[in-house]
Amino acid sequence: MKLHPWILAAALAILPGLAEVRAQETYDFMPRGGKALLIELLGSPVDTAELRLFTGTRRNEDEWNEFLATRKEPMSDNERRTLAAYLAVNMPLMEGALDEAAGAGDMVAALPPDGRELAWNYCQFCHSLFTSHLMQDRDVRGWLGMFESPFHREIGMSQRERETFARYSAINMPLRIEEVPEDLRF
Repeated sequence: MKLHPWILAAALAILPGLAEVRAQETYDFMPRGGKALLIELLGSPVDTAELRLFTGTRRNEDEWNEFLATRKEPMSDNERRTLAAYLAVNMPLMEGALDEAAGAGDMVAALPPDGRELAWNYCQFCHSLFTSHLMQDRDVRGWLGMFESPFHREIGMSQRERETFARYSAINMPLRIEEVPEDLRF
């Protein structure tokens, strides 16, 4: 059976999209990172006044934890700690970042990547996410120390991103093996 060129072209155009959908399916098992938690907290559509409040405020992790504990929205202890860590490392945003993103039509685009995004986007290039990240039990210093090894020094993360990754990972890892989809257990 011979395939028509347009069928082959259509299949090639669809395959990357299917891979992205599959990636999102497997990505959802990981605890949400600070960016996702903040967006959820601010609602849909995002309350822009509150977004400006969060992104324009500097607090340390304990202060963010206290602030978040006063909010009415239900959040687990790990989620609150994850969001507080993300905000402590990444806020306030650089002046004008939110306005620039708003001008492009997506204020949320101004938010830096969170720990889950960083793990998903960087860890799998060289080794299994399962063994290198999901099953590791380290504190923040242990996760930051990992970046000192020769093969991790070259990872293209800024110091702020490394701190975001380390705090997310210290709070949320290790996962239980049954929480990880079977096709990612290697």
